[in-house]
Amino acid sequence: MEKTYSIEIAGVTRELPIVQINNNLSIASFVILGDTELVSVVAPEIVKKLPNVDVLLTAEAKGIPLVFEMSKLLDMERYIVARKSIKPYMNSPIIDEVVSITTQDKQLLCLDEKDAEYIRGKRVAIIDDVISTGDSIRAMERLVESAGGIVEAKAAILAEGDAANRKDIIFLGYLPIF
Repeated sequence: MEKTYSIEIAGVTRELPIVQINNNLSIASFVILGDTELVSVVAPEIVKKLPNVDVLLTAEAKGIPLVFEMSKLLDMERYIVARKSIKPYMNSPIIDEVVSITTQDKQLLCLDEKDAEYIRGKRVAIIDDVISTGDSIRAMERLVESAGGIVEAKAAILAEGDAANRKDIIFLGYLPIF
């Protein structure tokens, strides 16, 4: 029988499978891709907690449905996605590296020149599904700063493990590490 962790966020309950990442670490797998109900209830809750911002930024791919929904609620014409590889259409991309807790491997985060120009001088909210070690958020912060943007807020649906003790992030719920 699969071990699960039950979590309730904004009135929605989910049973999350507990997944072993390595010999010393297991996490509750929280995936919002395809979960229209969850995204539609958490997006307005995060929006309520955000300061005034001009643009939302997330990393490819799990944060995309969340920033899409949040950008609609904030009446924004667009949002920015930091891609995980350099795409052929990218001119002079801004690049940073991060090691994700879920992949346990180095990943690139890239901003296209046009996205960097769009961010320049703007107040940016960095959005993720889960903040754990904070490494992905820090990499996105560096991208925003390299592009000349101002990081106004860092937010996620869940803070995992010690991230819940951080005072510099906005989140709706806590996810333990096993």
